[in-house]
Amino acid sequence: MKKQTVCVVGLGYIGLPTAALLASNGHDVIGVDIDQNAVDTINAGRIHIVEPGLDIVVQNAVSAGRLKAYTAPQPADIFMICVPTPFHHDSVIPTPNIDYVLAATRSVAPFIRPGAMVILESTSPVGTTGQMAAELERLGVDLANVHLAYCPERVLPGRIMIELVENDRVVGGLTPEAARQVAGFYRSMVKGEVLETAAATAEMCKLTENSYRDVNIAFANELSIVCSNAGIDPWDVIALANRHPRVNILQPGTGVGGHCIAVDPWFIVSSDPENARIIRTAREVNDYKTIWVIDQIAAASKRFEHVHNRVPRIACLGLAFKPDIDDLRESPALAAYLALTKKELNVVAVEPNITAHDGVYLVTLDEALESCDILALLVNHREFTDIGKALSPQRTWLLDYCGANRSPHRKADEATVIPLRATKIAGRRAVMR
Repeated sequence: MKKQTVCVVGLGYIGLPTAALLASNGHDVIGVDIDQNAVDTINAGRIHIVEPGLDIVVQNAVSAGRLKAYTAPQPADIFMICVPTPFHHDSVIPTPNIDYVLAATRSVAPFIRPGAMVILESTSPVGTTGQMAAELERLGVDLANVHLAYCPERVLPGRIMIELVENDRVVGGLTPEAARQVAGFYRSMVKGEVLETAAATAEMCKLTENSYRDVNIAFANELSIVCSNAGIDPWDVIALANRHPRVNILQPGTGVGGHCIAVDPWFIVSSDPENARIIRTAREVNDYKTIWVIDQIAAASKRFEHVHNRVPRIACLGLAFKPDIDDLRESPALAAYLALTKKELNVVAVEPNITAHDGVYLVTLDEALESCDILALLVNHREFTDIGKALSPQRTWLLDYCGANRSPHRKADEATVIPLRATKIAGRRAVMR
């Protein structure tokens, strides 16, 4: 495909890597974000998010003059919308909020010319691409020769720069010609297969992918609670069960976070609450797992105070929604920390991937190891692997909700059954595995 000018609206965890990739493929890229600090940072050749490999690609793209950031759209041949799609929380079932998508659509409308492509990448409820078209027509844009399509991202934070290129993509056009044109654009930069379909099918496909993962995680999280009540180590159960040739249970954690898996299932549930029963239950199970973890930590604090006649200092290890990234969106670990502070417990946080966050008292891992009585492992960051080996057995209680304090490659014959609930070991130490 010939070099084109691409306007990417939204320079977050998806928009900025996409813009950088496009620039590295020879396109002239206009990045747009309402955050002036993000715009200034990018124009200086730096990045405002953490993602391996992104910094070098952005630096090279800016140095070559192929990537420039602005706070408002500019004329272009292709417009890509990569903005957030949060919830409306004013009902029993959270409903999708596409206000940012429609605002971005209005912002690019004055620059759309015949032959242009308008691509939505934001995770959206079914019908959103059609609503964009209606909004553009309302604003007087002639869509007769404008190609609108939906192409959802399907990348893993921490591997975005790899998966943007290698993963298959689904392109859903409002018309077959739109699908063909936009698919051709993606094939110019993607090594994976680019599959063409209708817009509504692509929208449902994205929601389905993340709902499937949410359901499977919910099974692991529910199992971890059941095992806890029975005094059984869930990681041992899962390791043993997964030796069955047709069983592949995921690992339990503090809950489910991120702007995809923790959000997308509600888009399906809100559209058909009567029939999306398993999807809704999985969401509720994963949300409850976070509440369960909060209650467990609070109970451990009371037990410690009863045993030692003083209020313990608690460290929450990890705040991101998954290991080894800085993304706190919809993070269950962050929610757990904030809930514990509201309970007026003496709690601090360790998050190696950020330097500050509103409402969070951050300390280093060394400080937590030195000064805290209870360590609650909430996120399996590499810094926390086998952290129990560094603890003084005379003074620290370790509560592990993510499996960080155990070998990831245990064989079935090495597994031992240890109660999940906190158990006194070596006099005053308690371990929760």
